Amino acid sequence: KLILFLGDVALIIAAYIIATSIALDRDIIVSNMYLYSGMLPIILIISSLLLNINGLYSIGRKRFAEIILSTAVATLCTFILVTALSFFMHEFSYSRMVIAICSVLQGIMLIAWRYLGWRLEQKLHAQRAVMLMGSAEECEHVYNRLRVQPQLNLKLKYICTDIESSDWRKAAEDIDVIILCPGMRHRYKVAVINHCHQTGKTTLLIPNTYEIFCTGAELDKIDDIPVFRPQSLNPSLEVRTLKRLLDIVVAGIGFICALPFMVVTGIAIKIFDPGPMLYSQIRTGKNGKEFRVYKFRTMRVDAEKYTGPMLAQENDLRITKLGKFLRSVRLDELPQIWNVIIGDMSIVGPRPERPFFVEQFVKETPEYAYRHNVKPGITGMAQVYGKYNTTAFDKLVYDLMYIEKCGLLTDLAIIIQTVKVLFTKSATEGAGVRQKSLNIEKYDIGNNIYGDF
Repeated sequence: KLILFLGDVALIIAAYIIATSIALDRDIIVSNMYLYSGMLPIILIISSLLLNINGLYSIGRKRFAEIILSTAVATLCTFILVTALSFFMHEFSYSRMVIAICSVLQGIMLIAWRYLGWRLEQKLHAQRAVMLMGSAEECEHVYNRLRVQPQLNLKLKYICTDIESSDWRKAAEDIDVIILCPGMRHRYKVAVINHCHQTGKTTLLIPNTYEIFCTGAELDKIDDIPVFRPQSLNPSLEVRTLKRLLDIVVAGIGFICALPFMVVTGIAIKIFDPGPMLYSQIRTGKNGKEFRVYKFRTMRVDAEKYTGPMLAQENDLRITKLGKFLRSVRLDELPQIWNVIIGDMSIVGPRPERPFFVEQFVKETPEYAYRHNVKPGITGMAQVYGKYNTTAFDKLVYDLMYIEKCGLLTDLAIIIQTVKVLFTKSATEGAGVRQKSLNIEKYDIGNNIYGDF
């Protein structure tokens, strides 16, 4: 990480020097040395922060396509922020051509630098053998996620579905990583984690709601007995006030910037799919209060007249051709800026769901109700780190983790990372994406500790 950072600094400085040499005459540079040299530290600070927010100092387990996209987004955001700051700091005397050329050079050089670092990390990190521990259903779900992430270099070797009757300690000798599924009993998780610490194995724990509550717990005591005080999952008044101020500023600026796109989108809907431009729907908001959310219509008129409420599916026939495009670039969500302005929603928060589905989710997982401790959002942690077809439980984990870490800096980081999501195709996939069936018996240590590989 230090090598990557030092390389970034050197390349950004080089890009800025080249950009000023291309865009300006030597006499202008010499006479305005203070003006142009003063902008370089600002570019360095903003670029480094955005590279870090986009996860570009931990690249060994990422796809290179993701690294390219993240670097491009970080460079674009740097260009926008530095350009805006240049107007406040130097009015119109500073050449914006320098920033534009520097951004292009910086993006190309940083991508090339990241490629070298990524290739090196790929060679340094050998493939690691994995054992999954949990129910057959949970293990199959994790397996399907592992197989589409080859850059992680994780290969399934064993599965343990019955920790009591199997010799999982013997099997652990041949593996590097143990992944614990959320449904395992707490005492079994403790035993496995202790064993991994003693033997130097890596443990990956997929959290359940109990573990989420414990992550933000504060240490207290009863006399000399240490106790944990779990957080209430309710943001403080200060946090709520800062979030609302951020919402007003971002939504106000966003509405002005989005207005031309909203006009074009509305006209396109009228031309290609006659019917209402906007689509409104009742959703569940903060404290369970229902409100009406607004979107550009992407489905046929009366799409659920005969089917009733349904989650979006892969190749959903209810979605129009134009609607499919609008969803892919998130233009259908723009009218929700109005929901933010009037206070029904926030820029960042759990996505609002229909009362019909909320009732089902709460019955299956009572902790789902905690999502309504904050205002729903246009974007959120589940949208940045998950996909559209991420399971309701996994989205719930992200949402509860967000509520624990809720704050101004967290919201700003998620807003910046959302830019990357807009260009990620997998983020808009519907529910029901085909899964590959897993032959549990082939890997289950309860049947044959060495398996059939």
